[in-house]
Amino acid sequence: MRNKLIAGNWKMHGSLAGNPALLQSVAAGAATQSNVSFAVLVPFPYLAQAQALLTGTSCAWGAQDVSEEAGGAFTGEVSAAMLRDFGCRYVVAGHSERRARHGESDRRVAAKALAALEAGLTPIVCVGETLDEREAGQTLAVVYRQLDAVMESLGVRRLPAIVLAYEPVWAIGTGRSATPAQAQEVHAALRQRVSNADWVVGSGLQILYGGSVKPSNALELMRLPDVDGALVGGASLAADDFLDIGRAAALA
Repeated sequence: MRNKLIAGNWKMHGSLAGNPALLQSVAAGAATQSNVSFAVLVPFPYLAQAQALLTGTSCAWGAQDVSEEAGGAFTGEVSAAMLRDFGCRYVVAGHSERRARHGESDRRVAAKALAALEAGLTPIVCVGETLDEREAGQTLAVVYRQLDAVMESLGVRRLPAIVLAYEPVWAIGTGRSATPAQAQEVHAALRQRVSNADWVVGSGLQILYGGSVKPSNALELMRLPDVDGALVGGASLAADDFLDIGRAAALA
């Protein structure tokens, strides 16, 4: 059985004064759930704070982006080695907001995932379609294209070292979630895509669902056979909601 991971993407939220209460509550709640893993993905300025407060707890931490470059004259970029210095375990690559707002191509997302892997981090690689693409019947073509770029860059045998996250763009921050049937269809298709290259790798691949996950819909989503956890946005900013999603994953 694949382990469940509940990863909280804080996006551009948080403060030095307010973060400790949230981090400490999450860490305390995570300690009571042995069969679900938790992680928080915080803005770069708060990585040191997350490291200080979460070291020695069962809650991991990580960043929301990473450079594909190892170092050099790349103003404003943050390397995977720098993230490792702050104890990060995870880093997001290819979140839809980065793809849309910063023009990140499939190739660049794959390069970021590779840079993270080579530094000893676990990339959470996001794939997903827009509403226009879904309504045009292009959902699988889009997510296959995004996944294939990663498979070509990393090689199939390295995929067990990543986490894949399906996040329908039309469901992010909108309050609108994919139906269980929609989520399962895409998760199963992604798993089959990898399994076609290597059945063992595909069957063991951890695939999260992201897109307006909240306590009210978490149990139904977490019970789907190909959903292995959640990439949580807004609900990760409230400890009780975030932990309730984890409890749903434990029950699933």
